[in-house]
Amino acid sequence: MHLHSRFEKLQPLARALFRAMLSTIFISAGLNHLLRPDFIAERLVHAPMGHIATTVADPKLLTITAGVGLLTGGLALLFGFRTHLSSLLLLALLIPITLTVQVGGLSTMGPFFKNLGLAGGLIYFATHGSHEFSLDAWRLKKASSKRLPVPRSI
Repeated sequence: MHLHSRFEKLQPLARALFRAMLSTIFISAGLNHLLRPDFIAERLVHAPMGHIATTVADPKLLTITAGVGLLTGGLALLFGFRTHLSSLLLLALLIPITLTVQVGGLSTMGPFFKNLGLAGGLIYFATHGSHEFSLDAWRLKKASSKRLPVPRSI
């Protein structure tokens, strides 16, 4: 057996681990936004481009709204529930957060590139779905098992 075929068998588990590991940063950030909204809102106010966001809405309201989206999207991604949609939701949140908080100087370049990598992971799951070990796969299997076989004509 070739090394490639051995690793090929691990792909379903690797994709599930990738999805779970990627989701943790969004769950953590969402909890942080919801448990410490004043601190996060203050960071937004003082962020290099934070004024762009704070002219649209109150910083605390933005913080709580983002927290709900990050936590909800992160949990959906973790469990592989509506993975295409949850990945797009998280990407839609990540882009303005990155542009307002992570752009503006050398001190934010590391977090900027981290968010760029996160965006890549979200694009992967938005386009590929959750594959095995997910609620999406379970729902698809359940739905296909409920379909009646189509009789063949003679």
